[in-house]
Amino acid sequence: MKLLTVITVILLSMVLSSCVKEQDYGQVVAAGLSVLIAVTLDEAEVKKTAHLSALEMDRKNHIAPKTSRYAKRLARITKDITIIDGAHFNYKVYLNNQLNAFAMPDGTVRVFSGLLDAMSDEQILAVLGHEIGHVKLKHSYNQMKKQLLTSAAFQAASATTGAIGDLTSSELGRVAYQAVNAKFSQSDELQADKYALQFLRGRGKQPAAMLEVIYVFQARLGDSGGFLSSHPSNKQRIEAISRAL
Repeated sequence: MKLLTVITVILLSMVLSSCVKEQDYGQVVAAGLSVLIAVTLDEAEVKKTAHLSALEMDRKNHIAPKTSRYAKRLARITKDITIIDGAHFNYKVYLNNQLNAFAMPDGTVRVFSGLLDAMSDEQILAVLGHEIGHVKLKHSYNQMKKQLLTSAAFQAASATTGAIGDLTSSELGRVAYQAVNAKFSQSDELQADKYALQFLRGRGKQPAAMLEVIYVFQARLGDSGGFLSSHPSNKQRIEAISRAL
């Protein structure tokens, strides 16, 4: 609260001083609001938003029932990776033919059935390692936070009650969609690939499965689409993974 008070006093001083023109008052207040929201938006709040957004995404997608072959297979693959270094992860299958998967900062991981159809268990584990890497390295957190800070709905909620719960389901769904589909930096993607190699080694699996994942996508989709749509080129990834191996 002390930090917020200091910032508020500074902004009020700017508005009342001659250094800010009358027509700029609105811009100063808006900028001040953004600063206050950024200061108060901590990791727990971002994860809470991710959790609520994941629930909304689950509601809008067709989830494979636990009795389906997809859900049973994913449960078998992930049975030893629900807790990693104290972080909890939950996994579900979306019945969707796309070759895709994503993770959110609260530990939500979703795998599309198209990916399960296209890959072996070890290759799926490599994809999961990559997505878990985004979470553990806080790439997903930074992406979600960025989406929240640029969301008009979130800014409005923060300016009134400050409660994430005040966002409507459609607003939560929009934030989730934007966060999941936003592009990671090339550095983030290559770091997540490297994390996946260590992830596979640590579980007694062949780290070369990560290379196989790239080859599968390359054969099916070329250099774009699905899991690879926002990633560095296949050539860059293959070279980086090969060096790490």
